[in-house]
Amino acid sequence: MTLQELQKQALQLPISDRWQLVQTLLESLQQETYPMLRKGHLSRLRGIAKGAAVSGYEDIATDYVTYLTQKYQ
Repeated sequence: MTLQELQKQALQLPISDRWQLVQTLLESLQQETYPMLRKGHLSRLRGIAKGAAVSGYEDIATDYVTYLTQKYQ
């Protein structure tokens, strides 16, 4: 079966079956493309993006106003 024949048959499927086919193909591609990404590897990166302190909205707004004031003096 050629790719064109497969595409033609896939387009004749009901929409729910086409969505399932797309999901199956994407999962297959992800497994083949990213075989090294497993939970064990990602667990070592836990917390890497944490900041020193989480600022509230007021702190951010105050910092931005201060920045703009200094910039346009």
